[in-house]
Amino acid sequence: MTSSALPRDVAAPGKARRSKRGIDTRPLVWPSIAALLVWMIVPLALTLYFSFRNFSLVDPTQTGWAGFGNYSYLLTDDSFITSIINTVLLVGGVLIATIIFGTLFAVLFDQDFFGQGAARLFVIAPFFVMPTVAALVWKNLLMDPVSGLFAFFARSVGMEPITWFAQTPLFSIGIIVAWQWVPFATLILLTAMQSLDREQIEAARMDGAKAVSRFRHIILPHLARPITVVVMIETIFLLGIFAEILVTTSGGPGDASTNLVYLIYKTALLQFDIGGGSAGGIVAIVLANIVAVFLVRTVARNLDS
Repeated sequence: MTSSALPRDVAAPGKARRSKRGIDTRPLVWPSIAALLVWMIVPLALTLYFSFRNFSLVDPTQTGWAGFGNYSYLLTDDSFITSIINTVLLVGGVLIATIIFGTLFAVLFDQDFFGQGAARLFVIAPFFVMPTVAALVWKNLLMDPVSGLFAFFARSVGMEPITWFAQTPLFSIGIIVAWQWVPFATLILLTAMQSLDREQIEAARMDGAKAVSRFRHIILPHLARPITVVVMIETIFLLGIFAEILVTTSGGPGDASTNLVYLIYKTALLQFDIGGGSAGGIVAIVLANIVAVFLVRTVARNLDS
């Protein structure tokens, strides 16, 4: 087919896209693209610049070029190693919890039962609660060792209440974050469940396959791809967990619940070390992009298989 045979609003290969009036539409989007580039590049460039300088908001004598000094100090600091470990544990733990409970809820809500709509609503609702509000609810109403609901239940059976954010700070934050992200996994996996061929499951049931066998050999392989997508999307967001830590533990006790994002915040805005905080930001960007590229390539391979 020649270019003359193409519809008027479809540009031929290698030619500029034009409107029905024959106007080149590319210059119309250039201002938006330029604004987005400036919006992204300017903060990144400033962060990179300050990461190579000595710059403190409270000590005007700390000036001049630092070179890789900020990076060297950051990468050899025990707090940095601890924050990386906490980040990995937090992201990994929340992913495991959301995939397990999301899969269970998806299988459950795919069945017909009385009150199915209300049950779905209650499970999905936490996803629409703001992180700060969710953290405050869990901290003051559920996990408070004096007046919290969990403390009331513990005292009712003669047990000593747990001081959640002092004894198990990282685990407690993981519970809050998982509570928020289980609905997302449930939505994705429930949608995938509803596309599963019912005749295949019914045939397996008539052949004598038990529920566990049907789940293992039919349902779980069908959910493999959506689970991969859930892992990719959640990982990207979970790397930036901040509000839950700020509201509940402030990274403590010590650095027990400090992840990489909170370490950058503490360095730049609590210790007023802009150079060190900027270096941490650059390191976080590099690590996040490495993880993102790995996840995207893994998802692409799974979708192509």
